[in-house]
Amino acid sequence: MAQGFQRHKRVAGQIKREIAELIRDSGVDSGPSAPLTMLTITDCEVSRDLAHAKVFYSVLNANEQPVAAQWLADAAGYLRGELGHRMRLRIVPQLAFVLDNSIEEGMQMDALIRAVREQDGDGDGDNESGASSDPR
Repeated sequence: MAQGFQRHKRVAGQIKREIAELIRDSGVDSGPSAPLTMLTITDCEVSRDLAHAKVFYSVLNANEQPVAAQWLADAAGYLRGELGHRMRLRIVPQLAFVLDNSIEEGMQMDALIRAVREQDGDGDGDNESGASSDPR
């Protein structure tokens, strides 16, 4: 009975695209503080019953995260209403916006790995893979 690509996943993808487009086209990202010019919708997860959606976002400048979080919280009702007009759903999910720190965490992991490699190899980096140089 399991389907290859379930409906809630298709709806999640469509919500992600629509919200990104709504934010881009809303005009609120062109003001003097303009936190939304650096806001990216990274993912969306929708419950199987389509009642709730978690929309993950990232902000390029860490100083603008609180402003973006507040704007998204304030605009959740507007965005949900616009989704209702654009998408043909019986139930439009409640939107919850969640900050996605995966990019920052990835950069931190990369810096840690780079530091360990520099300590291990003393910076020569000739044989990074650890493979022997035996030519067979």
